[in-house]
Amino acid sequence: MSKNIFTVLISVFFLSSCTIPTQNFSSDFIKITKISNHVWQHTSTLKTKSFGDVPCNGAIMMNKGKAIIFDTPVGKKATIQLINWVQNELEAEIIAIVPTHFHIDCLDTLDEFHRLNINSFASNKTIELAKKNKSSIPKLGFNANKKFQLGNKKVLISFLGEGHTKDNVIAYFPYDKTLFGGCLVTSINAPKGNLSDANPNEWPTTIQKIKETFPDIEFVIPGHGKSGNSELLDYTQKLFQKSSI
Repeated sequence: MSKNIFTVLISVFFLSSCTIPTQNFSSDFIKITKISNHVWQHTSTLKTKSFGDVPCNGAIMMNKGKAIIFDTPVGKKATIQLINWVQNELEAEIIAIVPTHFHIDCLDTLDEFHRLNINSFASNKTIELAKKNKSSIPKLGFNANKKFQLGNKKVLISFLGEGHTKDNVIAYFPYDKTLFGGCLVTSINAPKGNLSDANPNEWPTTIQKIKETFPDIEFVIPGHGKSGNSELLDYTQKLFQKSSI
């Protein structure tokens, strides 16, 4: 091997090792796991009286140095670590935080994002319910649908019907064929969970609309539990069929 080729190979290796960000992160407060090329799942823990310690998932979608976070982590320390990881490891600007419904596992630490002047977006229905619930309030509202640009790629947010709540929206990144279903989608073998604000009768129909609207889904992140593929949609739909309610 010539000296010049050896030098080039060493340079490529050095640059690659310096520029590729850490793909996963774990601490006592939050876990961040890569799901697809441009999407990560963040998981923190909500302590509840009814269900015990509940792992809660959110998502990070990133492209061309821009990132959107879906659902806030639970707890200030988890949120600070998430923000720092996105900014320092992914080297991305957080252009939005989007709570997918009004429950605490979606907007618990929204004020931490506001403190850093990060824009928050939510459906107008979510904002209305958050106000009634005296929760942190997202700053900017939209109706049923919203589209963001991450560089030259789009992220689609849609309300396709009631299920876990009256306001649950989902986020889809077509470039990665990755869906963040939030609490509208359950993990395989999971129970029905918290139904205090749910519409179980409409839930299967809403899942069917997701399938029809985004037929190319390959990766799915649920609100709680392990991520997977489109089988999570099939499982959720079957779980809430009228015969099983």
